[in-house]
Amino acid sequence: MKLITRELVTIAIFGTLWGIVEMTLGGVLKSLDIPMAGMFLAAVGLSIAMIGRIFVPKRGSTLFIGVIAMLLKLLSLGGVIIGPMVGIITEALVAEIVLSTRKEPGQVLLMLAGALGVTWVVAQPFVTGPILFGRTMFVIWLDFIDTAGRVLGLGGSSILIVLGLYILIHVIVGILSGILAWQVGKQVQSRLGRQEANLVQL
Repeated sequence: MKLITRELVTIAIFGTLWGIVEMTLGGVLKSLDIPMAGMFLAAVGLSIAMIGRIFVPKRGSTLFIGVIAMLLKLLSLGGVIIGPMVGIITEALVAEIVLSTRKEPGQVLLMLAGALGVTWVVAQPFVTGPILFGRTMFVIWLDFIDTAGRVLGLGGSSILIVLGLYILIHVIVGILSGILAWQVGKQVQSRLGRQEANLVQL
């Protein structure tokens, strides 16, 4: 993938925006112990990355945005940041794989990328827990069901119902992040195009 200077700057800007969101909003959500904080952070971060993809519609740009955001996360103070860093780069990678199936992805692909990227938040503890933190799958599963049940207010319900609703919420939020990215990206792109046209006329 060859990138011109303008595209590299654009990628850097969107990667920085994602990183700032992780460093600021992520810290606030963690300190307030907001339920599903990871889902909201993933949705916002992926929206930013996918808007960046609209401006730089080249394979690899979404992943590079994620890499920059992940590196900026290193600047966060306090707490263990390896989990969030893995989350950022994996969400970007998932989105990149989906968006790379077409040269210039449309709204549907952005919705799919958002859905899969945000849903990774549900799967990540089962991957990183045993590898990075030495936790057993059984303990991770119990914690997951307990957390999901409390968040949804379905503590006494069937495990399958809790699991299904929890995943469904992440999918819906991810789809909305894709829609938001498409609408915002195209609107900003259109306005910038009109401004450049006016400057040329002047």
